[in-house]
Amino acid sequence: MSKLIGILGLGIFGSTIAKTLAEFGSDVIAIDKDQDNVNRVEPYITKGVVGDFTDLELLRTIGLEDCDAVVIATGTYLEASVLGVLNCKKLGIKRIIAKAKNKNYREVLEEIGSTVVIQPEKEAGIRVAKNLLRTNIEDIVRLDESTSVVEFYPPERWLGKTLIQLDLRRKYDINIIGMRRTKNGKLLVSFDPNEPITEDFVLVGITESDKFEQIDYLNQLN
Repeated sequence: MSKLIGILGLGIFGSTIAKTLAEFGSDVIAIDKDQDNVNRVEPYITKGVVGDFTDLELLRTIGLEDCDAVVIATGTYLEASVLGVLNCKKLGIKRIIAKAKNKNYREVLEEIGSTVVIQPEKEAGIRVAKNLLRTNIEDIVRLDESTSVVEFYPPERWLGKTLIQLDLRRKYDINIIGMRRTKNGKLLVSFDPNEPITEDFVLVGITESDKFEQIDYLNQLN
């Protein structure tokens, strides 16, 4: 059964979310004051509405209360975002995701009950910076705020040594749970920890995200 998601505000951020959700089979109800914005996404979504999402009765009329989650995708005007969050709460929506343009907006939106508040420009900047800093890390999948699955290449200093010899859990607080022979190779969860590591290894481990990332960014894996 597909999820029903509401998008309030159809600028670049909201339109991108709406189209991506629709591409992966979600039903989307979207609302924006600008007819052109609604027209751009209407071919992709379930329902597009021209109107003001600060109007609670309008949200009721379009069936927003049936949504599994709502994204308040405009972060320019705090008053509109606040009213959007409050309206969603009045409609009984459990998951409310709000966009904020700065730290002060974020604090207000969190305080009034947003489930998640994001600052897209800031978070995108952090991601770009971290990608530039990576030395050995190939990919990171975050499991929660503090724990991640990390896929990384062994540094040259590790080649010829075994996982037993390296003792990575003690040194870097990372548990190796799998490995690949090449970047696109099959993930092996059964492997010999006494096998010497070669340059074609890609290791996969569970770790505290910030700690292991910092070690990698500072090129301190040894």
